[in-house]
Amino acid sequence: MAIKVALLGAGRMGRAAAKKIVEAGDIEIVAAYDLKPGGPVEGVKVQDIKELDGGLDGVDVAVDFTLPSACCENAKTISDAGVKLVVGTTGFDEGQMKKLKDMVEPVGAVISPNMSVGVNVFWQLVGEAAEKFKGYDIEVVEAHHRFKKDAPSGTALKAVERICEASGRDVRGDVVYGREGECPRREGEIGVHSIRAGDIVGEHTVIFSTLGERFEIRHQAHSRESFASGIPDAIRFIKARKGVYDMQDVLGLR
Repeated sequence: MAIKVALLGAGRMGRAAAKKIVEAGDIEIVAAYDLKPGGPVEGVKVQDIKELDGGLDGVDVAVDFTLPSACCENAKTISDAGVKLVVGTTGFDEGQMKKLKDMVEPVGAVISPNMSVGVNVFWQLVGEAAEKFKGYDIEVVEAHHRFKKDAPSGTALKAVERICEASGRDVRGDVVYGREGECPRREGEIGVHSIRAGDIVGEHTVIFSTLGERFEIRHQAHSRESFASGIPDAIRFIKARKGVYDMQDVLGLR
């Protein structure tokens, strides 16, 4: 029997996710919601998100590609209905993320800023490199299209998190977002830089450099569909589980 899914958010990423879900074959989109009703998305009419409460009967998993504040509101409705959740929304602050995890933990959720299989391997490699390159200068550079609302990207922030975990650096004390004026590099500093231009789908580069050599790990997305490539796996994974997971768990990369 097909897994029944409700899609929340019918923007660029929501539509890319819907395409991957339909292609999976064993997953069916039975409802779609957005702030701007219309549609269809893969043959499903997009309803007003205000109708979400009471519209989850028969739904196994909800997939959210909205905005952080909306996602937290949606998560309350979804968890109260006993429906699992897959979150690809980005831009959460620390408080919002804690609130989200607390709400969905009893029911079950996969939360990841990027569902791409390639990006998740990228994160793993970044962590391994950070563990090996002791004392190297580390810079993270990400580039996206002019319409992306949050910066740095969730993918870049996750890379920084992995670097800090592997190297003993501190996310709050050692990370610098852009540079201006007199700012000589401090020992252990991690620089994070965001580019917003044209129609760049998504590029992430982590630079490990010291005197005499430089090592780079890079991921380039050629289409938004790549960001959604792991969503069917996430849906299958969470259907029978409770707790909070990410794509590293789904793909067995831990």
